[in-house]
Amino acid sequence: MLEYSHQKEEAKENEWYAQWEGIANRYETLTHQLADPAVLNQPALLRSLTKERAELEAPAQLFYRYRTLCAEIAKTQRLLDDPHLDKDLETLAKEELRSLRQQCREVTDQAIALLHPQRAEDEKNTFVEIRAGTGGEEAALFAADLLRMYVKYAEKKGLHVEIVEMHETGIGGIKEAILLIEGKGAYGHFRYESGVHRVQRVPTTEASGRIHTSTATVAVMPEVEEVEVQIDPKDLRIDTFCSSGAGGQSVNTTYSAVRITHIPTGFVVTCQDERSQLKNRNKAMRTLRSRIAEAERAKQEASIAEHRRAQVGTGERSEKIRTYNYPQNRVTDHRIGLTLHKLDAVLNGNLDELIAALKAASEVDLGSHSSGSKSL
Repeated sequence: MLEYSHQKEEAKENEWYAQWEGIANRYETLTHQLADPAVLNQPALLRSLTKERAELEAPAQLFYRYRTLCAEIAKTQRLLDDPHLDKDLETLAKEELRSLRQQCREVTDQAIALLHPQRAEDEKNTFVEIRAGTGGEEAALFAADLLRMYVKYAEKKGLHVEIVEMHETGIGGIKEAILLIEGKGAYGHFRYESGVHRVQRVPTTEASGRIHTSTATVAVMPEVEEVEVQIDPKDLRIDTFCSSGAGGQSVNTTYSAVRITHIPTGFVVTCQDERSQLKNRNKAMRTLRSRIAEAERAKQEASIAEHRRAQVGTGERSEKIRTYNYPQNRVTDHRIGLTLHKLDAVLNGNLDELIAALKAASEVDLGSHSSGSKSL
């Protein structure tokens, strides 16, 4: 997280800050106008100005709070600059300064959220597809680590996780897994995870102790409603078979597992985690609709590649978005240049700091106006 002074200067360089300040100024103007007898005598104008003022009140009050915090931070910093300051007072002042800076960050984040409302699709359920990339068995083990990380993160957010499809390897890795994550804001929590994730560590099978680099790819797709993607039943080939577990052990002796092939696109979806063929078919269709919608979205994004590069989580699979370095207990997100030395916590599902930074950077980038701020 940026130090306060740098954060303040960077904020002032962005158009969203000017917009925020302009809203506060407009709010003050409206407040004065609504006290003008000439306005009070015009019911239509009074209603219009009252409505506009009510819409601006929340961000304006945040700006006043931000301005007050700025003054308090400056005052506290001046106190700390006094070389004759008592040690006890210095300790209290430093603690107060940390608290004020944290409050300032929170107010700024709230303002950004108000100025750039949450995308409607962020509220949707989401599919998360994890696939082992380069690195053989080590890549499959890393993919399994990502799977556990996302499950724990979802649980911390109160979201429900279902494994739609999973292909395991013999020693605990996964070649591919598809998760359906349901709950309020599911896609918004995971949308920035799309891309190539890289791990640097010593594999358990490596006798010489050399650090290897492996990758896994993650695709995140919002679930789409049936009305959003029309699928002609004639374009589907549906096969049923007996479910089976790892090592070929029978899970269900009835033909409950379902494989659906969408002939025009060649997409194949398999679901076998339910004992009911109908439930498996419904889950498979939900996955298929989202894949088709994602493919169509990718076609549209390809025509505006310049804009894609300025956004987070749009599916640039070729770029390594994040590195997980075990020897240094380090996680680095390359899109925003953020490094955390808390890999163990991140892998345990504590992704809030990373996700919050990505969201904030994305919103600032949406509001920037060629200010030289870092693009995602």
